[in-house]
Amino acid sequence: MNTKPSILLADDHVLVAQGIQKLLEPEFELQRIVPDGRALLKAVEECQPDVVIVDISLPLLNGLDASRQILKQNPAVKVLILTMHSEQNFVTEALRIGVSGYVLKQSVGSELVQALKEVLNGKTFVSPIVADRETHSQGEEDTEEAPEGGFAHTLSLRQREVLQLVAEGKSIKEVAAVLNLSIKTVEFHKTRIMRQLGMRSAAQLTKYAIANGLIALH
Repeated sequence: MNTKPSILLADDHVLVAQGIQKLLEPEFELQRIVPDGRALLKAVEECQPDVVIVDISLPLLNGLDASRQILKQNPAVKVLILTMHSEQNFVTEALRIGVSGYVLKQSVGSELVQALKEVLNGKTFVSPIVADRETHSQGEEDTEEAPEGGFAHTLSLRQREVLQLVAEGKSIKEVAAVLNLSIKTVEFHKTRIMRQLGMRSAAQLTKYAIANGLIALH
């Protein structure tokens, strides 16, 4: 009987995923590797892993919004963010939505296994390189409300979903198919997003999506 903790990995970089798989094999059971946020949501329901390792910049649905949905629908599942994003707004947002770990990819070899063990023991692990910044930030911003800006807080979840898919180059018809919405509804969301953000072109939307970690860069 396999008693290893079960892990689900979401990362669209094949070589990175293979490296993580080799790192985990001695102590953990890697149930599945998925390449995008929507496949991740489906896989969590099917596999019910102990821990989900999630990259932020995932295609189709970014890792933070995917994590938000996972934690809401599967509160017993632990989420650990594994990313290249060391910017404070990403760390703050991840912890705000309730993830149990935040590890930088540059530190994956020395920190990931330790982070998983701590997360499985009910603790929170944040890479030391960003943990000090987070503590300092909390001391400066002692407010109950989430700060404005950073990770597209001015947009709703549905608006972020539409924005990400548009920024990834999908047509309105393709966006409608992915989100199971009518073309008219997607057009309404896109128009409203551009009005809210004061933008007039797809290039501006893409730049905003990149800055907020909504789309993957390769």
